[in-house]
Formats: sequence, structure tokens, C-alpha cells
Amino acid sequence: MSQPTPAARRARGAVGALFFANGALYANVVPRYPDLKADLDLSNAAFGSAIGAYGFGALVFGLLGGVLVRRWGSRRVAWVSTIALAGNITLLGRAPSWLALGAVLAVGGALDAFADIGANAHGLRVERRYGRSILNSLHGIWSVGAVAGGAMGAAAAGVGLAVSWHLAGAALLFVLLAIAASRFLLPGPDDRAVRTHSAPGRARAVAGIAVVLGLIAASAQVMEEATATWGAVYLRTELGAAAAVGGLGFIALQVSQTAGRLLGDRVVTRFGDRAVARAGAALAGGAMTGALAAAGITSTLIAFGLVGLGIGTVIPAAMRRADALLPHGTGLMLVGSVLRVALLVAPPVVGVVADAASLRVALTVIPLAAALILVLAPALGDPRRS
Repeated sequence: MSQPTPAARRARGAVGALFFANGALYANVVPRYPDLKADLDLSNAAFGSAIGAYGFGALVFGLLGGVLVRRWGSRRVAWVSTIALAGNITLLGRAPSWLALGAVLAVGGALDAFADIGANAHGLRVERRYGRSILNSLHGIWSVGAVAGGAMGAAAAGVGLAVSWHLAGAALLFVLLAIAASRFLLPGPDDRAVRTHSAPGRARAVAGIAVVLGLIAASAQVMEEATATWGAVYLRTELGAAAAVGGLGFIALQVSQTAGRLLGDRVVTRFGDRAVARAGAALAGGAMTGALAAAGITSTLIAFGLVGLGIGTVIPAAMRRADALLPHGTGLMLVGSVLRVALLVAPPVVGVVADAASLRVALTVIPLAAALILVLAPALGDPRRS
């Protein structure tokens, strides 16, 4: 295997910086949600609907991400949209009303989708220069950025720093990082032409595979979100865990998922995305099935950690395959759109089932999603035929 060139190494560091910034920017905002709600004197329902605008903007306007990458290239979309996203969070701290807050969040969701597509498309471009997997580690860097951003927001809230000053300072920091990174991204147009298919049936088949890849990514995301959103509630209300123990489920998930992503490239390069995704889904689904059956605190915490480890490489795998089928952001856009629909639908469904039966029953969505990955994994392709 040939060694990557110095230019490719610099580009990997630069796109990694953009992944870090993307993870950290809105993570800075989350710990300030209570302050934003209090400053505008919003009810829970009003604040929740404003936050929902973020997902709406990402879903609706994110469909334009592939168009932007085809028109301007992944390099420009990646760093410019990161700067625009940084500018967007400065407006959150100055939103004068519920309507303004929702509008800013909707724009932020769209910009986040553009940054996500641009960074992943450019990361895959760098990966092709390497000739081996690096996308998992880039997603691991995103996770590290999210933790760092959350810590920044929590620290700012802890010292009583005004939301507007905190978010403006964070935005400036990541604007400077994005500008610095832009100098080292790969120059010129993206290195793969859009593939055309003379037969309409073939084009529809390729788009259908991309949607299936979106379902694979969405399944992994549902497993993550179900654990992150409901894990602490389940541990405390149904298993009787102490408050301090309840929070350990989220920590176990995030730490193991980040570790799996940072270390997953070597495994994926050797065994291929399909085999690793299947093994990870089997590990996560089996562990969660056993934990729900045993209903013990320790076994549940271990299972949450194994869920994070098992799904760590699944979303990057789906993105890599989609980009190979429909390059220049088109495949990434389709995968992201399916994933975002699942994120809007899954949380209320889990809540309804929990109210009708129990949260323990509702959390069977995790092994069910793992089973869906196992069924759909052939769409990830066979590395021996690549």
C-alpha cells in the first residue's frame, strides 16, 4: 500500500478540523438551551417547537446540499458552510422572539446539512488519495468536537457568561479554524465525474440502493438516539438506578462510539464495511436484547457501551457506499435525508410505545434496528469486488 502524499496528509488534517468544528458549534448551544428559553420566557411547548425547526430546516433544505457540491465543489461547500454555521449561532443569542429563534434554528439546520455533506464528500475525496479507510476516524473527530463544544457551553453557563457573548466567542474561534483549514484542503474540482446511466431502470435502481443505505444509516442513528434520549430515564425510572448512575449510560455510549470510530478504520480496511457493520449490529443488538431481558443496571450500562461500539462505523460505511454510487454529494444527500426523517419520527414513536406499554418494551427498537442493519447490509457492497 502506497504512502499518502504530504498534500493528502495536510488535507486529512484540514478536513478533520472541519469535522471537529461541525461537532463543536451547535454542541456549544445545547447547554445554553435553558438560558435561551428563560430569556424569551417561552413555555416548554413553544421552546420545543422552536428546537424542532432545526430538524425541519436540515430535512427540507438539506436536499440542496448535493446541488451545492456539484456546483461549487466539496472543498468550498465544506469550509464556507462551516463559517456560515458559526455566524448562525451568534444570532441565536440575540433572537428577540420565539419566531426569530425558530427561524434562526431552521437556517442553522440547513447550514449544518450543507456542512455535513461538504465535509463528508471532501473527506471521501481525501480517503481516495489514501487508498484506505479514514472516514471513521473523521467521524470520531466529530464526536470529540461535540464533547468539547458541550464542555465549552457548560463552562460558559457555569460562570454566568451571557449567551450572546459566549456564542459569539465560540463562533469566532471556529471561523478562524475553518479559514485556516481551507488553505490545506485538496484544490481543484472533485476528482470523480457524476456517473450517468443510459437506462432509466438502472438509474432508479442506483437511487433505490442509496435509499436503502439511508435506512442502514438511519437504523444506526435511531439506536444511538434511543440510548442517548431514553437511557437515563430507563435506568432511573424502571431499574431504580441513582441519579448519578443514570447519566453513565450516555457516557458509555459516547465514549465507546468515539473509540470505535477512531479505531475502526484499520478494521474496515481489512474486513470491509459490510462485514464490520454486520458484526457491529450483531454485537449491539445481542447485547441490548440480553440487557432488556435481564433488566439489570450493570448489564444495561455494558449494553449501552456495546451499542456505541457496534454502530460506530455504520453511518460512515453507508456514506462511503452512497458516494461511490452517486458522487458529488448526491448519494450523501439521499442518505442524510432518510436519516433525518427517521430522527423526526423515531423519538415520538418510542414515547408513544413507552406510554402504552413500558419504556423497556419501547427500547426493543434498538435490537430491531440492529436486525434491520443485518438484513440490509448487502447494500454496503463486497470489498472484494470494489
